[in-house]
Amino acid sequence: MATHFYTASSLDGFIATSDHSLEWLFQQDFDMEGPMAYPAFAEGIGALVMGSSTYEWLLRSGGPWAYAQPTWVFTHRQLSVPEGADVRFVRDDVGNAFPEIDASANGRDVWVVGGGDLAGQFADAGHLDEVWVQYAPVTLGSGQPLFPREQQLELVDVARNRDFVCARYRVG
Repeated sequence: MATHFYTASSLDGFIATSDHSLEWLFQQDFDMEGPMAYPAFAEGIGALVMGSSTYEWLLRSGGPWAYAQPTWVFTHRQLSVPEGADVRFVRDDVGNAFPEIDASANGRDVWVVGGGDLAGQFADAGHLDEVWVQYAPVTLGSGQPLFPREQQLELVDVARNRDFVCARYRVG
């Protein structure tokens, strides 16, 4: 079992605009069956973790809840839960919450969906094993940073997926 931060980034290191938009990402050419694509990655995921901004963005995108796995949302606010979704709200720090998150994955991996600061908190607590980044051919100039803290990483894999440079790193 491992914990992964799997995300996309602009070339200048932002995972979303300042207002948490991902519209820039969906304008890029990416092969969902290609190297380091989401479907193959998601097969091994037993639980998801995200911050409230990512969660609210997913709710605003409409449609049914896309995840069958337990989804842990770190927040201090009251948020709604989509019908039939297994969403669990966390108001504790990563270190205290991790054993329960890990247990809910039932022997499978944990995916830190977003954002960068939450992934950094997992790294700080010693609970982040890998960082997967799909670099899009766009710059944003500002926004939500990919990983807003110093972290030593070891490159373990790299691939091209159409317009994207995909990299997988081990957290050091």
